[in-house]
Amino acid sequence: MIKLAYLKTEIPNEIRLRQRLTKVLRIENARQLLIMIVILLPFFSSTSRASEMEWRSLFNGENTEGWRQYRGGQSIQGWEVIDGALTRTGSGGDIITVDVFRDFELSLEWLVEPGGNSGVFFRANEEHDYIFINAPEMQVLDDENHRDGKNPLTSAGSNYGLHAAPRGIVRTARTWNQARIIVQGRDVSHYLNGKLVVDYTLGSDDWLKRVANSKFADWKSYGKLTEGHIGLQDHGDRVAFRNIRIREL
Repeated sequence: MIKLAYLKTEIPNEIRLRQRLTKVLRIENARQLLIMIVILLPFFSSTSRASEMEWRSLFNGENTEGWRQYRGGQSIQGWEVIDGALTRTGSGGDIITVDVFRDFELSLEWLVEPGGNSGVFFRANEEHDYIFINAPEMQVLDDENHRDGKNPLTSAGSNYGLHAAPRGIVRTARTWNQARIIVQGRDVSHYLNGKLVVDYTLGSDDWLKRVANSKFADWKSYGKLTEGHIGLQDHGDRVAFRNIRIREL
């Protein structure tokens, strides 16, 4: 009887001890977690800030600073800033960034009028009279109302004349489209409205075969530059670009 009484009193004591130990461990774990958060918080904050700082605006929404006429001076003709967008309003010619870029991710939005045509060039130099003689182009187009929209090779989002873009992704005229171009080494990807539409490798066997069977066959420097300007095309139609930014890879 004495032994049983002993057991009855010891068991509750053991439970209470375990409960206390569990509580202590929880407090200690919480304390360690708090210490880790305090230690790592500056790291995550700086990483987030660094990620944001990687992006660089190419257009401030107020003027044409950072751009100039292709094969011309700093003065830009035929392009104006309207409602925060860099807009082709009259004859003036293509425009390019002042700076040159090698590997990058370019992000922008574009809008064309009905039947409108334009393009975004990359790795361009000013060796020739026309930017398209050496610079690849992501097509900007109102597919519905322009004749080039009948051919996937020259439709919106395509690598103009070489790599076809899928149907049903570009939006109608007078509607903003979001575009991205990623260039890393020889690998290039075009995104339109969040979807990958074109993927190719500059100088690959496939690339060379396509170029040889296109209008670019006689242009020996086409797609061969390893760095150059970003260009916006004046194709004679009203087109607008906004939220133009880039980060180098």
